[in-house]
Amino acid sequence: MNILVWHVHGSWLTAFVQGPHTYLVPVTDDRGPDGLGRAKTWDWPGTVREKTLKELWDCDIDLMVLQRPHELDLALRWTGRRPGVDVPAVYVEHNSPDESPEHQLHPLSGQTGIPLVHVTHFNRLMWDNGKAPTEVVEHGIIDPGPLWTGTERRAAVVVNEPVRRGRTTGTDLLPRFARSVPLDVFGMRTEGLADHLDLPPECCRTRDLPQHELHRELARCRLYLHPVRWTSLGLSLLEAMFLGMPVVALDTTEVRQAVPEGAGVVSNRLDVLEDAVRTFLAEPEHARRTGEAARAAAQARYGERRFLDDWERLIKEVTR
Repeated sequence: MNILVWHVHGSWLTAFVQGPHTYLVPVTDDRGPDGLGRAKTWDWPGTVREKTLKELWDCDIDLMVLQRPHELDLALRWTGRRPGVDVPAVYVEHNSPDESPEHQLHPLSGQTGIPLVHVTHFNRLMWDNGKAPTEVVEHGIIDPGPLWTGTERRAAVVVNEPVRRGRTTGTDLLPRFARSVPLDVFGMRTEGLADHLDLPPECCRTRDLPQHELHRELARCRLYLHPVRWTSLGLSLLEAMFLGMPVVALDTTEVRQAVPEGAGVVSNRLDVLEDAVRTFLAEPEHARRTGEAARAAAQARYGERRFLDDWERLIKEVTR
């Protein structure tokens, strides 16, 4: 089966393209956001094929996987076929509503031909999906292995654009946590974060690394800190759990479901979270046991095989 899918979210797509199909990824001359083509820093199989706009027009396409509202128009202009009419389609919603969880209509809420596939049950609950048929396929993670050593007495944080996103990702909370533990903040456009927060550079180191290096460096940190107020369930949180890292996280969105008792500390009380950080720093054996529980929980719920099986079931339903 030939599946048309845009390269939008590298972590999610890396798991998705492990399935048994051929994946057609648009590529443009400028490799802009609508034509990134194959990933440069992720390990994708040979079944992922770059297709130019000219090649797309002549390709056989059995399913379109959309992830952004304007891809409805792109699909028609670039292939000559209407998603959900001429070719079966699904729309993967990666995000929580960003304006109002009680009232925000999803862009596809007014139609019934394209199922909305949410990546968490929280997201399906919070979006107003209207009359669109909805499904949930929870995240799947390619297991990086139990790499945690915790030799660095630091807390790892993974967030893209922390300065711009501010309170959404809990950037304003980092100085408070930095009083208890030095931070390693990983992600895109993290440069200048220490100055922005008025923190000494050693208390807030920042790096943007490819995935294989990121996992190794994350695993050296004693714990994973997830200060995010409002976003979909972060894949970086799940990856940290797969690495065997103990987790300290705000009790928001789907985190409570992902981090069960014993796999970390989840709370909206900052004093509780600060105590947890200090405890993991002082008790490496406790951190190790908690990280092992986190890894077991993540493997049980967010394994790659379950993810691919769920998608195979859905693909068969949509294309039959």
